Amino acid sequence: MTRPGTAPHKAEKTTKIPRWVLGLGPLVLIAALIALFSLLNAPGLTGLGDDRPPEEAVVVENIELTDGLITLTVRNEGADPVTIAQVVVSDYYAGFTQSENQMAHLESNTVTVFYPWVQGDPYDISLITSAGGRVGATIDAAVLSPDKGTSFFGLMALLGIYVGVIPIGLGLLWMPFVRRSSPAWIRGLLAFTVGLLVYLTIDATLEGIELVRDNASYGGPLVVLLGAATAYLILEGIEGWAHQRTTHPATKPAGIANPGQLSPQMLSLLIAVGIGLHNLGEGLAIGSAYAVGSLALGASLVIGFAIHNTTEGLAIVTPLASQRPPLTRLAILGLIAGAPAILGALIGATVYQPTLAAFLLGIGAGALAQVAIKLLPMLKDNTGRTLTPLTAGGIITGLAFMFTTGLLVIT
Repeated sequence: MTRPGTAPHKAEKTTKIPRWVLGLGPLVLIAALIALFSLLNAPGLTGLGDDRPPEEAVVVENIELTDGLITLTVRNEGADPVTIAQVVVSDYYAGFTQSENQMAHLESNTVTVFYPWVQGDPYDISLITSAGGRVGATIDAAVLSPDKGTSFFGLMALLGIYVGVIPIGLGLLWMPFVRRSSPAWIRGLLAFTVGLLVYLTIDATLEGIELVRDNASYGGPLVVLLGAATAYLILEGIEGWAHQRTTHPATKPAGIANPGQLSPQMLSLLIAVGIGLHNLGEGLAIGSAYAVGSLALGASLVIGFAIHNTTEGLAIVTPLASQRPPLTRLAILGLIAGAPAILGALIGATVYQPTLAAFLLGIGAGALAQVAIKLLPMLKDNTGRTLTPLTAGGIITGLAFMFTTGLLVIT
């Protein structure tokens, strides 16, 4: 309000800084600080490591044997560059060539050693660096690595079908038995499924950690946990999207009484996805075993995994006990769960890398854990209890069955 005879004051204009500028500002300041630090040649830090010996941490990721040659794939997981200067095979200094004269941090190198190895003999290999360090590798029994041609990849695809698609397809044949079971039996079968998924979760996690136990490249065992967290969050996001669709009046599918729960179709799909990601890791194990010429090991893996995976089909169809799904849906679920074994075998036979394999196993573990958690509410009886004698016994039976059949898988 203004006094008579005085002109009204103009409203003061306030200039607002754009929100994107406020968000970008700290990043620009950090970049400027780093640039200044570099221009000043890192004051206070330059020269601190001049007197220390180089940190050499090299791991052998793969070994292949051909006529008169031993080919090793190695990676530098340390901070300092590394140069391979000599190669010793069973106390014999052997000639060699390498793809890189010096390996930077996380860089790989292919070392081809000229050595007349003998079929079935064991060998100890030492890679000696220019600083005098030694990197060891062992060949328990020398076997000629298979020729990776068209027939080899066809064999890998066939093995994936044997391990993944066929056993799970046979397990889907339990559908009529599941549909005729009583509610109590259904809860027991669901508990058996939970035990199966929990076992596979633990198994995939331990396998992934074992692969990178002595390999700190790209984080070592941490990549298993990152893979598990990634898969878990992705499936949670998919579930959230499914809940939004079922709770929206215009898109709510018919026949869902409680929109707060996943439909049986979505649960069986999530189980198939989780099992499929796990079978991807199994395919990696088989493909890598054959790629390095361990044919007996590969055969035992095929037989063990085939028996091991038959029960996974039962896990997929159990949530559909009250449904009458068409055969096409069951076939699609079986392919989702089993076909990744084919892809895994092909990857393992060609570009096998321990860190990648560990990450994929972690993804499988996270997916399986997420599905197991979502199945727990379906175990509740009329009193609201989840762990009853029936369901607890079902979980234990699932764990015991998978452990027993897992003993057939010789790794």
